Amino acid sequence: MFLMIFVNDFWTLEDVPVWLLHTAAEADAMGFSDVIFPMFLFIVGLSLPFAINNRMTKGDSNRVVLQHIVERTFALLLMGIFLVNFENMRSEVMMIPKYVWEILLIAAFFLIWNVYPNKPERKRLYTALKVSGYVVLIVLAAVYQGGTKEDPRWMETHWWGILGLIGWSYLICSVVYLYFRQRLLLVIFSWFVLVLFNLADFAGWLTPLDAIRNTFWIVGSGAMPAFTMAGVVASMLYQRHFRKDNATIFIAILILLGVLSLLFGFGTRPFWGSSKIRATPAWLGICTGVSFIVYAFFFWLVEMADRKNWANALKPAGEATLTCYLIPYIWYALVTIAGVSLPLFLRTGMIGLVKSLLFSLFIILLTGLINRLGVKLKI
Repeated sequence: MFLMIFVNDFWTLEDVPVWLLHTAAEADAMGFSDVIFPMFLFIVGLSLPFAINNRMTKGDSNRVVLQHIVERTFALLLMGIFLVNFENMRSEVMMIPKYVWEILLIAAFFLIWNVYPNKPERKRLYTALKVSGYVVLIVLAAVYQGGTKEDPRWMETHWWGILGLIGWSYLICSVVYLYFRQRLLLVIFSWFVLVLFNLADFAGWLTPLDAIRNTFWIVGSGAMPAFTMAGVVASMLYQRHFRKDNATIFIAILILLGVLSLLFGFGTRPFWGSSKIRATPAWLGICTGVSFIVYAFFFWLVEMADRKNWANALKPAGEATLTCYLIPYIWYALVTIAGVSLPLFLRTGMIGLVKSLLFSLFIILLTGLINRLGVKLKI
């Protein structure tokens, strides 16, 4: 989350080194920014076995857990669709100014999915707040206009947005783990199927399915859930096979999986290039390999070397990830409406990068503060 907020702030800067930026769709290249989201999806996969197993130990049945998975997916998809349409709106013809629309949107998310105190005497109030959030969403959708002057359009799924991609990946991988959680080999097989689906699409083997591509498809041609499923595999390996006396073997397995993924990525790069926008097999393999190896490093650092205090300042980003992700939307809207902008020299080159790093830390600390005030999203 710290790095995601950091790279998402680059749009406010000038003269950012090219190697830090997202690369164009047609380019055979990867920037630092192109690796961050895959690693986030990998971390989603790392958390899934713990989250689902925790619900099981509390007595939840498969049906109850599945219902929760569907509800969480719906929330992520809904938020993703609204946010991606914000990027495609025709603000000049709308009744509500663009950035006011944005602030109201994020406020509605907080009203609906805030963790309200467990106070029965205020249950009606909290229900009314949630309902009001949905009413705001309906109004925002009703006044929305997108497309072009020649081809006006209402809200569309587009590419689902970041939260939507997380939602689809979460749904697929959660359901797979829910029903295969006792069978590591089947989970690994599911991961391979997603990777092969991505490879098959670029190899042209899935052209007979073109008729359904626009209505029924796996996001990223399997790449997005493949990142998450790789995290699920790593988490299952940890839960089943890690012990203090075999830590070196466990870390070696992670590094081996990382190296194999890198070989797959670089091996397929000559055919279709490496591109995040196109979600090529090379991008999938390289970012998966980086994720395994980075996870192995942090596992050694935190679990084996017992060095974890360095992350205390970043804890709110892990405890309230969705809250942390959404706060910048409000921040950018408010400063734009107010017409506030830092001097150019504070937004240029190395000084600008330091500014974005400090901004990311500020957002995380702000998340911790509002959490203590009782504002925290949970879906």
